[in-house]
Amino acid sequence: MAGIERLTVTLPADMAALVKGAVEGGSYVSSSEVIREALRDWTLKRELRLQEVSALKAEIDRGLADVAQGRVTDFDAERIIKRGRTLLAARSSSV
Repeated sequence: MAGIERLTVTLPADMAALVKGAVEGGSYVSSSEVIREALRDWTLKRELRLQEVSALKAEIDRGLADVAQGRVTDFDAERIIKRGRTLLAARSSSV
């Protein structure tokens, strides 16, 4: 097959048993198929994590810009708690 490279992978015994069990149980044709699917899932999960980090960094940048522009208020824990309870109550009533 073009574009295919053979690798040797060492796994802990419990992971190796999971791979072998998936093949023996008929869910996959080969150990390679199990590993390929695991890598596809890992790639998707990693991309989502990178997107989340990027979004978090953008939020931090917006917050820092607000501070630099003086768009801040004093920290008021009671106000934050009250707002959180209001949001939670609204979410609970919409379910």
